[in-house]
Amino acid sequence: MIVESLLFVEPLSVVSVARGMTAVVGLFVATLAYRGYRRNGSTKMRALAVGIGLLTTGVYVAVLLADMTGAGNGVVLLARGLVTVIGLCVVLYAIIVA
Repeated sequence: MIVESLLFVEPLSVVSVARGMTAVVGLFVATLAYRGYRRNGSTKMRALAVGIGLLTTGVYVAVLLADMTGAGNGVVLLARGLVTVIGLCVVLYAIIVA
């Protein structure tokens, strides 16, 4: 009975749950990095926390907002791509510069 009901789950709801779980876990990791920054005063950890937050929760929020405004697929992909690139740049900054 349970297996039959799982077979009829809509793909959109599975994607939404997966995105949400990614955002929650990413926010948890970013929070741990931020706590490391607060404990040691390390600017690398602060930048890493921001980068991880952007890569996970930031992408989720950007896609959610773009979907809520009724934007097309191109705008959603653009928003997701921009936030991802910014997050990766911040992580790169944390690794190389800070």
